[in-house]
Amino acid sequence: MELTNEASAIRATYFSIIGNILLAAVKLVSGFLGNSYALIADGMESTTDIFSSFFVLIGFKYAQRPPDENHPYGHSRIEPLITFLVVAFLVTSATVIAYESIVNIRTPHKIPEVWTLIVLLMIILWKEASYRYVLRKSKKINSSSLRADAWHHRSDAITSVAAFIGISVALIFGKGYETADDWAALFASGFILYNAYLIFRPALSEIMDEHTYDDMVENIREISLTVKGITGTEKCFVRKAGMKYLVELHAMVDGKITVEDGHYLAHKLQDKLQNEIPEISHITIHIEPESMGKL
Repeated sequence: MELTNEASAIRATYFSIIGNILLAAVKLVSGFLGNSYALIADGMESTTDIFSSFFVLIGFKYAQRPPDENHPYGHSRIEPLITFLVVAFLVTSATVIAYESIVNIRTPHKIPEVWTLIVLLMIILWKEASYRYVLRKSKKINSSSLRADAWHHRSDAITSVAAFIGISVALIFGKGYETADDWAALFASGFILYNAYLIFRPALSEIMDEHTYDDMVENIREISLTVKGITGTEKCFVRKAGMKYLVELHAMVDGKITVEDGHYLAHKLQDKLQNEIPEISHITIHIEPESMGKL
């Protein structure tokens, strides 16, 4: 039985939470025992990932609430707001990693243990696989907050790669290069900040109702013309609300038909569009007489 988009998103989020709890513990313990400050910072970043994934889970559960008197369009708008929160966690993680890296660069410490490289390699492989799994889910259900959660996995993998490179440099060149893993973590923090912006921008576009759905508009126009009695389309506005879309469409019909016939065609068109594009949760159709022409 195929899962709904919401159920699929919740399952992916549980996967993130459980994975981050286990990895945070492994990183922190390995970092302390293996003298790797970069690995400790990496573990701190995974700890913040636990909280961000938890908020994503709350957002998905809230978004599933049906429309009510105060929210006639449903509760899906919570998703971009959750995305903003997840981005805030990303920025916080990057800031903490940068601060700890600078402190550790200025603090003499031992060269990390060789075995920490094995731990990091396993972490990198797991986090990259997690990133691809969650990102695939986010694309399938068109979820901005799940996409942001996926990038938490990628940012975790990036900091782990940086730590791996830094520890390798420290081990190869020996005394005088103890802080190599800290410099690597500092570099990774900048990359995380950049990706935080890439996640933030589409969510801001969604909350501001920015028009970025030309392909969907074209698809709506093409489908509309397949409905007998619809002679054309005029204005077509699309807004995204969580995993769903809200559409406003002006459809043209023969100006001589009755109001009742126009009403029937509007409902027929609405049913057709929602059957063809299930992601559309609400459609407002305004009937225009064909004699007015296209705008």
